[in-house]
Amino acid sequence: MGDETTPAAPGAGAERAAPAIQTVQRAAMILSAFTVSRPQLSLNELTASLGTSKATAHRYTKALRESNLLRYDEREALYSLGPQILTLSAAARAGMPVIGIAGPYMQRLVREIDETVVLSVWDGDSAVVVRVDDNTDRVIRVSVRTGTRLSRTESAQGRVFCAFLPEGEVPGLAKELAASTELRRELERIREEKISANTPSVNGVRTIAAPVFRDRIPIATMAVVATTDSVPPGSGSPAAEALKRVTAEITAELGRESHLPDGTA
Repeated sequence: MGDETTPAAPGAGAERAAPAIQTVQRAAMILSAFTVSRPQLSLNELTASLGTSKATAHRYTKALRESNLLRYDEREALYSLGPQILTLSAAARAGMPVIGIAGPYMQRLVREIDETVVLSVWDGDSAVVVRVDDNTDRVIRVSVRTGTRLSRTESAQGRVFCAFLPEGEVPGLAKELAASTELRRELERIREEKISANTPSVNGVRTIAAPVFRDRIPIATMAVVATTDSVPPGSGSPAAEALKRVTAEITAELGRESHLPDGTA
């Protein structure tokens, strides 16, 4: 049987691909509009984030609902992320070796200092919490939710990424550095000490953070989150010293893994 397919005109493939790419981009924009602080959104809010007509936004939300990427509460007329997101989230975490490797170290650090320990990764815009090991023995327990997005320049973990990532990989950092002598000096100090320990405390909570490297690239930050009463400021406290030791150990293990021959588990 002969091939009855009509040859495509030059450039036709690119024309067909463009709408498909736009569709993916718009779907991603809708999903990205949901945050920990805004887990439910109306169609009007999604339309505004998408920058299209309400009819177009509704068409995309319908397709995402059919794929279980969105849920819709008819009584409240609000959308939220669907169950398929949990599957994708688990797959994403499984694809980040640092989360699995860091787990036992985080548990050991919690037992050693009896404080909450948090691991975050960089998502291209800010630090995002991907694992939390809570302390359970203290009267006051500090808890952090996974999925929380942290301020680039005001959080301890965000500042660690700002200090060690190439400046161009942190949106808006060059402008903020030009406007703030304090921030420039703070990032220089973090590079020297490899710990962010002087971020102003909020509501009696203090966070100290240190980088985890792989091939000299900061792929995660680990932080101790505690009350100002239990962890003093500065980089010389027992909690800070323990944090620096543990992140160095994780960095060393990641370095050994990166030099394993292909196919070696």
